Amino acid sequence: MTDLVTRAQALADDVLFPAATEVDLKGEVPSSHFDALAAEGFYGLAAPKEAGGPGADLSTIVQVLETLAGGCLSTMFTWIQHHGLVAALTTADDADLRDRYLPRLVSGELKAGAAFAAVIPTPPRLRAGRVEGGYLLDGEAPFVSGWGVIDLLQLCARDGDTVVSAIIDPVAGEQLEARPLDLVAAQGTATVHLVFTRYFLPDDRVYGKIPHADFVAGNTFASRLNGCAPLGLAARAARLIEELGKADVAAGIRTEIDAVRLRLDAALADPPSLPAARAAGAELAFRAAGALVAANGSTSVLAGRHPQRLVREATFLLVAASRPEIKTGLLELFSRN
Repeated sequence: MTDLVTRAQALADDVLFPAATEVDLKGEVPSSHFDALAAEGFYGLAAPKEAGGPGADLSTIVQVLETLAGGCLSTMFTWIQHHGLVAALTTADDADLRDRYLPRLVSGELKAGAAFAAVIPTPPRLRAGRVEGGYLLDGEAPFVSGWGVIDLLQLCARDGDTVVSAIIDPVAGEQLEARPLDLVAAQGTATVHLVFTRYFLPDDRVYGKIPHADFVAGNTFASRLNGCAPLGLAARAARLIEELGKADVAAGIRTEIDAVRLRLDAALADPPSLPAARAAGAELAFRAAGALVAANGSTSVLAGRHPQRLVREATFLLVAASRPEIKTGLLELFSRN
C-alpha cells in the first residue's frame, strides 16, 4: 500500500499545499482538488477490493489522511466526510441502495457528506418520527461540510432509542434550511447549519436502523480516523519549522506525533482511552502551529502566510469532530501545560 501513500504525498506537496493559502483567502476549494482526489482513486479509500476499492489497511489509511491534512485542511476535511457513506453501504443490507450508489461513490463520480453527530447526545438534536411510508425529521444538524459540492448526504436521526441511517439529496427547500457558517478557518469546507422541519424521509432512502447504544459504540473507528487531521497539521508545521533551520524543534514535534499516533491506534482496543488520545493530538497541533509562528517571527501574523493559517486551522481542530470527553481532556492538558 506504499503506492497510495506516495501518491497522497505527491498530491499534498505538489497540488494542495501550494494552493492552501489561496483556498484559505477565498474560502473555497477548487473543484480541481476533488477531481485530483478522484483521479487518484482516493474517493474509494474506505472500500474493500470487492467493492472496487484498494482494500487499504489501517496504517495506510492513517498515512493518507494525515498526509492530505498537511496539504490542505479544507480539502481533506470536506473529502473525508465522503467515506462514512462508502463504508456504510459496503455492509448495508439494502442491495438496491448499494447497487445504485456505491460504484459511483467509490469512483468519485458522486461525492458524499455526512451528518450524524446530532444523534449522539440525549435528547438528540435531530429526531425521526414514524409516518406512513417513511419518517418525518425535525431538528438540526449543526455542522455539515461540503454544501454545494456534495451530491449525497449521509444522514442519521433518532427515533426514540433507534438511530435511523439514510441517504438524502442535499437540496435546501421549505422543509430543509441551510444556513452558511462563517468559520475562523477552513471556510473552504462550505460548512452549513441544517434545520429540518417535518422533512419527509421515504423508506427507500433508509439503509440501516440500529440501537443508539450500538451506534455510539461503533463510532470508535471513525473517531480514531478523525484524529488524523491534527497530526497531519502538526507534521506540516514541523516541516516548515525545519526549513527555518530549527531541526531540533521539528524533531521533537515528530517524536510527539509518533507517540500520539500509537495512542490512537491502541485506543481501538481500549475505546475509553480514545478521548484522551484525541485531545493529545489536537493539543499537539495547536502547540506545533504556535511553535511555527514563534520560529518564523513577526511576518507570521500577515494575511496569506502559512503560520497564521495553521494556527487558525489548529484552533478549528480543537473542536472539529469533538466530544465532551475530548474537551475535558484538552482543558486538563492546557491547565497542566
